[in-house]
Amino acid sequence: MKILWLNAGLLLPLDKGGKLRTWHVLRHLAERHDITYLSFGEPSDMRVADPNRDGMRQVCSRLETIARTDTAKGTWRFHADVAKYLLEPAPYAVAKYRSSAYRARLEQLLGTERFDALVCDFLPPIVNLPDALPCPSVLFTHNVEAEIWRRHAEHASKPVSRRLLAQQWRRMLRFERNALARFDLVLAVSNTDRETFERLYPRALRAPIHVVQTGVDTSFFKPDAGAPERAHVVFTGSMDWLPNEDGMVYFCREILPRIREAEPDATLSIIGRSPTRAVRRLAEEHNVEVTGRVDDVRPHVARGEVYVVPLRIGGGTRLKIFEAMAMGKAVVSTTVGAEGLPVTSGRDVMIADDPARFAEGVVHLMRDAPARQAIEAAARRLVVERYDWSAIAMDFEDALRRAAAKRAAA
Repeated sequence: MKILWLNAGLLLPLDKGGKLRTWHVLRHLAERHDITYLSFGEPSDMRVADPNRDGMRQVCSRLETIARTDTAKGTWRFHADVAKYLLEPAPYAVAKYRSSAYRARLEQLLGTERFDALVCDFLPPIVNLPDALPCPSVLFTHNVEAEIWRRHAEHASKPVSRRLLAQQWRRMLRFERNALARFDLVLAVSNTDRETFERLYPRALRAPIHVVQTGVDTSFFKPDAGAPERAHVVFTGSMDWLPNEDGMVYFCREILPRIREAEPDATLSIIGRSPTRAVRRLAEEHNVEVTGRVDDVRPHVARGEVYVVPLRIGGGTRLKIFEAMAMGKAVVSTTVGAEGLPVTSGRDVMIADDPARFAEGVVHLMRDAPARQAIEAAARRLVVERYDWSAIAMDFEDALRRAAAKRAAA
């Protein structure tokens, strides 16, 4: 197949869950198909010798990039940029990607070449799509975006923030509904997301949503031979993503003090790129480690006696949980944190939503080695037996072929 793949950015470095999911799917698809990848790129990425651009050729036959710089969050330029879109009907998270250069290049590709399928990865590229597409179109969703914004609004502490976030939620609800109606096939990453789409947008879908499960590279993420550090807790994730920031601020304020009441020597490492100002403050206020970007998360995860996912906001599925499980780590998560994953509390993870119960779960696993080891073994066994990326990519490919065949028949 000849596939045109649209995204808002390059996949490298692999520092976000959505990037990892797409990378592994494309890595397998590229072995058998011709893939043109169109995205934005930082001006520095336009250099011929840029390693991220060079690395992208592992997952696509041709790379097309449009120069764009994203404004750093929390800066005055960022807030000024947001203010420009207050009257924009589309939500800021997608409207900021509107680009005449991107649209012109996309229309040129569609007008001069024949593609068997177009894949829109996440929602942002949609603002640059022409009204009519000459080939089967597929929307690859990694979250239910409207649900993320609804949860942001619910958990906002300041009235002004709550109103602004509620406004963005309503705009995202409309945009996402209209987006789903445009595509021949919609792919979700969990049954939970599929059910949420069907509940929110019952009349928007052209065809039933197909679920492409989350996978993990079980040969790369595997148990470490060394012993973990006593009472050490680990979290990994992109720390400029609001759900991760909210989750770790919540954990440090509401849960970590309860853990330290029972285990005074308990330590915490927050591992991940681009920590916000609020996350960096946690290092001083709560005596925790905030690393920023690391070249390899595995040594950091291996140090942990317990891996935590205290998210209150989010959607899609958490690759971070599968990676920790593949490394044989006992995970304590909120319901939202493990949303969409086929896990069972008490068998391969522990689920707790109340701060006291979450802390109790972490302390229990620190103190009860046999219980922790039983969960670790069950977690590793689950992902090895059922969620290797090669099988996930094959399912994705089959879905693309069916969509192309259905469009051709019509």
